[in-house]
Amino acid sequence: MGLGFPVYNDFLMSLLKPSLMLMLFLVFLKTDIRHILHSMKNYRLMSFIVLINMAIMPVLFFLTVNLFDNSLALALLLLTAMPAGVTTPALTDIVRGNTALSASIVIVTSIIAPLTVPLLFWIIGNNDLSVSPWMLFKDLAAIVFVPMIISQIVKKYFPRIIEKNSHLFTSVNIIVLALMVYAVMGSQRDVMLGESINILWKLGFLYLVFILLHVFGFITGFKEDKEGKIAITIGSAYINNGMAIVLAALYFDPSILFLMILSELPWNTLLIPFKKVVQYL
Repeated sequence: MGLGFPVYNDFLMSLLKPSLMLMLFLVFLKTDIRHILHSMKNYRLMSFIVLINMAIMPVLFFLTVNLFDNSLALALLLLTAMPAGVTTPALTDIVRGNTALSASIVIVTSIIAPLTVPLLFWIIGNNDLSVSPWMLFKDLAAIVFVPMIISQIVKKYFPRIIEKNSHLFTSVNIIVLALMVYAVMGSQRDVMLGESINILWKLGFLYLVFILLHVFGFITGFKEDKEGKIAITIGSAYINNGMAIVLAALYFDPSILFLMILSELPWNTLLIPFKKVVQYL
């Protein structure tokens, strides 16, 4: 719809950040932060996952691809540095993985993202960025922590209402994400329709990247049982590209936003092949 019936204006683009905050707010409403933090007894495992997923892998992708294309390398750094996607516990459940571990990964990586993402861009010291790491930190902190704090206050005073309507939150998030993608697609319609060959090779490259994220995620959980490996793999491969789309739309070059939008395709299509592969592992 974004390509066929685009609607693009500054007002719609200004709603991207509030929309992402709304999505995180609904996720945190379904999450008891205290219980999840209390359940994280294996702090070494969580630290290892954070180090691999949010530092080592993004840097490795950046350094490798930067040898050939700096813009593509920056796009991969932004994409792979994102926290685990808010729907990963549901995806983990579909593949019969450890959903409690998956939820913990989502919360921990989301909380630490405001620190790690700006730090990575500060470390690479790229002068072409249109945003400073400090500005990136402030925005990410607001995007993550404001919904988290408000959600816990709302849960405290309106627990029955939240419990009664919690089954609707995931559906609302899907609708909000669809509207975000629709708005951003409209902003990039001319670019996408005018570069069909460019789209094909970049899309193939993104599929390769996401397949590698699956492989690296599975290796990261080498000490865990099968259910744990599945949770860690999905937390590694199914990153919060909605957050990446928002940040790219607000602060980065259109070519980077273009890659973030294309990442929706491998994100949405690789779960079924992964589920088939897992059956034989």
